[in-house]
Order: sequence, then structure tokens, then C-alpha cells
Amino acid sequence: MLVNKTFASDNYAGVHPEIMDALIKANVGHEGSYGNDSHTKTAIANFRKHFGENTEVFFAYNGTGANVLGLSILTQSYNSIICSELAHINVDESTAPEKFLGCKLLTIPTQDGKIYPDAIEDRIIRVGDQHHPQAKVISISQTTEYATVYSVKEVKAIASVAKKHNLYLHMDGSRISNAAVSLNKSFREFTVDAGVDVLSFGGTKNGLMFGEAVLVFNPALATAFPYIRKQAMQLHSKMRFISAQFNALLTHDLWSKNAHHANQLASRLANGLRQFPAIKITRPVDANGVFATIPPSVIPKLQDHSFFYVWNDKTHEVRLMCSWDTSEKDVDFFISKLDDILY
Repeated sequence: MLVNKTFASDNYAGVHPEIMDALIKANVGHEGSYGNDSHTKTAIANFRKHFGENTEVFFAYNGTGANVLGLSILTQSYNSIICSELAHINVDESTAPEKFLGCKLLTIPTQDGKIYPDAIEDRIIRVGDQHHPQAKVISISQTTEYATVYSVKEVKAIASVAKKHNLYLHMDGSRISNAAVSLNKSFREFTVDAGVDVLSFGGTKNGLMFGEAVLVFNPALATAFPYIRKQAMQLHSKMRFISAQFNALLTHDLWSKNAHHANQLASRLANGLRQFPAIKITRPVDANGVFATIPPSVIPKLQDHSFFYVWNDKTHEVRLMCSWDTSEKDVDFFISKLDDILY
């Protein structure tokens, strides 16, 4: 067991007590399986309160499953998916998208984690040419892999490109709650109302034990989803244990409290790092992640106290993630150890 809390990932954090309590309460009596239970019906209703009554809601085990399933209802195997070179579907989900979708990923270089309309347009070529993969989906991450956040205007601009070329817009929302808090916007404003077609709504990084949701904003797109989910081995038999967690997350704005706390602690961490001339913050601190360059001789010594990942070995850029259970004490301890090592 790690003695000190780490800044490695918000996935390292445990389960929020209110989520654990919801799991315990759901573990009473018998309920229908495969989503035929009261918890799942309530969770679907809760999501529709946030995203609209036409939203189709499906639960999956994990983020990779949610992304692949969401993309699967939008594509055929001869299609391509346009995304950032840093996108989870390109970098951190092995070859799951390629294996299960059969699609080609067309990546765009990025400095801030985002992709922009002009660069997207450059990837949409040879339309109607049977020798070339046909672009069908633009996929963006919110927050991005650099913990930056797309504004509502930026999402709408990308959606406009998608609509112009008869493409779909998919959003990987593994940290969507952190984005909503950062933007101070409702979920709807930067998803369905901004032109997103399918959203992977993350829970695990914001206090859940397991489980993600796929939200489809056009019911016509969702017709095949139940069959594809079963085929992909993502249909949870005791679905109430996913649904109950989302009910706890959504009902009393626990999603917002957890995300606000994590974002706030990331700001505190960044402010602490800025006092050291040897440390450089390399990306905007929009949400719950801080990216910084640290002298290479310092990194392993600091990792001994509070583990974190090196993002770029060549530039010595590291990623420091805060979570719902990061405390001010954890941040101040990290800064004090850095001070000890540097001076």
C-alpha cells in the first residue's frame, strides 16, 4: 500500500464514501438483471434531467468499453476517426478501437491537447474514393489528455465541421465533470446543445468504483447499441451496482463537489510549483491536472515521497493529477518535499 497519496492519477483514488454507501444499499434483496432494475431506471431518468429527455443511456464496465461502443454505432469498418495524437483511443486503449471497429485513426498533432477546425478539415480528403478510408467521426476528449478544456465555442466550431461534412462528433468524457466545473456550464451546454452526437460519461475518475455511461443524443443512432454491447462483453448482469453509483453521483451534485475539489487542489499545486525557478508549468491548468518540467535529478527523489508519472522523458515533463480525495495537506507535503530536495 502507498503510504502517501500520489499524484499519479485520479484512478488511484478509492471510492467516495457516498458511492460506497450507495453500493451497500443496492446490495439488498433481489432486483432484475441486465438493467431491469429500479436503480437503472432511476439512473437513466437522472441522466435525462441533465442531458434531455431524448437521451439514450447505456452503462458499461470501463472507459475503453464506453469509447469503443460509442464509436461502434457511428462507424463501419471502412471509415476513419479523426482525433488528437494524444487521444485515449489512440494512445491508451491499446488497439481496442482498431480491433473492434476495424477503423483507421487519423491523428492530429497538438500542443494543448485540443484539435481545431482547420486541422480537422485537412484530414477530410478523398471523399467518395473507394481506395481511401472514409472519414466518419471526429472524436475529442473533454477534458483533454493535457487536462485542458474545450470551451463551448470550440466544441460548436468542431461540430460545425462535422455537420458540414456529414460526420459525427464523439466526446470522450472520462473527466467530463472536471470540465463542467472548469467551464461553469451545465453538461448540456457543451455536449448535446453544442452538437455532440455520442458521449462517454466518466465516473471512475470522479469517485466511482467501476462503471461508465454512454449517452446517445439521437435515439435513431442507438437502435443497435444493446446488441453491440452484449457482443462486446460490456453488458453487466448486475447492472444495479453501476446505476446505483451514478445515482449517488448525479442526485445531489456529488459529481460537482468532487470535481470542484480536485480542480481546486490542482490550482493550489500549480501555485506551489510556480515559486520554484527550476520548475516550469507547461500547460494551462484548466482542470485537475498539472503538467510541469522538473529537473531530471529531482524526479526520482520526489517520486519516492509522492508517486507521479513522467509524461515526456526527453523534456522531463511530468503529469500531476489531483482527485476527489486529494487534500491541502497532500499538496503542501509535496511542495515541502520539493523544497527540501531543491534546496
